[in-house]
Amino acid sequence: MLLKSRRMKFINNKIALTFFLLLFSSGIAIAQEIIKGDAVDTIAKTKPSQKQKIDGVIAKVGDYIILDSDIDKSYLEISSQGGSIKDITRCQMLGKLMEDKLYAHQAVQDSLKVTDSEVKSLMEERLSYMVEQIGSMEKVVKYYKKSSEEEFRTYFFDILKEQKLTSEMQKKIIDGVEITPEEVRNFFKKIPAAELPVFGAEMEVAQIIVTPKVSDAEKQKVINKLKEFKKEIQEGGSSFATKAVLYSQDPGSRATGGFYKMNRKTQFVKEFKEVAFSLAEGEISEPFETDFGFHIIYVEKIKGQDVELRHILLIPAVTPDDLKAAKEKITLIRKRIEDKEITFAEAAKTMSDEKETRANGGALINPRTQDTRFELTKMEPTLYGQISNLKENEVSLPILDEDQSGKKKYKLITVTNRIEDHTADYAKDYTKIKDLALKEKQFKAIGKWFDDKIKDTYIKVNGEYRDCTFTNNWLKK
Repeated sequence: MLLKSRRMKFINNKIALTFFLLLFSSGIAIAQEIIKGDAVDTIAKTKPSQKQKIDGVIAKVGDYIILDSDIDKSYLEISSQGGSIKDITRCQMLGKLMEDKLYAHQAVQDSLKVTDSEVKSLMEERLSYMVEQIGSMEKVVKYYKKSSEEEFRTYFFDILKEQKLTSEMQKKIIDGVEITPEEVRNFFKKIPAAELPVFGAEMEVAQIIVTPKVSDAEKQKVINKLKEFKKEIQEGGSSFATKAVLYSQDPGSRATGGFYKMNRKTQFVKEFKEVAFSLAEGEISEPFETDFGFHIIYVEKIKGQDVELRHILLIPAVTPDDLKAAKEKITLIRKRIEDKEITFAEAAKTMSDEKETRANGGALINPRTQDTRFELTKMEPTLYGQISNLKENEVSLPILDEDQSGKKKYKLITVTNRIEDHTADYAKDYTKIKDLALKEKQFKAIGKWFDDKIKDTYIKVNGEYRDCTFTNNWLKK
């Protein structure tokens, strides 16, 4: 939501700072070291009036240590991602690093499970993105000043494992935090009238989708190609991963050789899961169809309830005639709505090809908030461009959309409701107020967790950093 000049002073400043710094945590690559016996502090004093810094231990949290260079690396990472570091002091950065170490340390104490296979999978995804952004693995290794890819992978694995432990610990703390309607009401009542949040302009949007019908001939071409891939792989002419990198049209897994790890609760379409769990280890499926196209699956490993697999997705080509037919169909739907033969919602329920929105009359769900309202300032730019000039209940002309995999479809879109900038209203904005109230309660739970765990954990801050004023009581004063 858009909180304008009036700030919510009642929110604990201590927790606000914590979450400000948490914004950077997903991208910060922090060197991690596990203490082997007694670590030696290496801040050498030459004269009473002069101190020479050597890159050494500046803090210890449980089994983890933090080096002075870790702060510099954190600044570098934030800057490289376009973030501003001018308002972040070294003391604040050290406090954030210590928070991460305490999360990770306590996750180990609580036996929270983070498997090597999970970390390796995450690492491959991150590396694919980094290589895509920087240009090559050699450049990535050079950027992180490592001597070899092997050294970098070992270093990066430790970073990601610590980040995963941190996120699992954070999740454990807040997962059990729930809020009642009475607590939401009390939260809202305690906000002074002059400090009520101001929510920005929002829209509710609906759409109708018509997907071009692919010819049987084009489908058969794809099926034959996948069968050819399977035969070549089984005869040893190529690896499944190589084929996936070269030919798969799934942008989410192509760079990692089509790799996915899943269990029966993982959010995959039904047809994909049914095939995946019907295969034995080392087996390759026959081509099968989902809403995304045609697939083959290769099961690499079965570990208890988890399946590690690779897949190749091919999407049948849509011919110009297929596109023309789809456009004619959606144009006719629009005319019927304009002529008031049918409402937009009725047309969506009976004629839209999009299962996710059809039952709700085409209403879109905001993935950030899980409700039907979209803030204009946070709306995805393409969607905003399609609706910004529409009047309420006006139906757009047919729009040709293409997703990341290249699949094309036509859509009609309409604005069903506009909500202007307004001061928070308990009845109208209950969902947003509930979200604010829950976040405050979660912040307090995290604050209490830190207070409790700091008391019970070995923590030491060295040298000049003992003069810092920390958000948390790291110095145990």
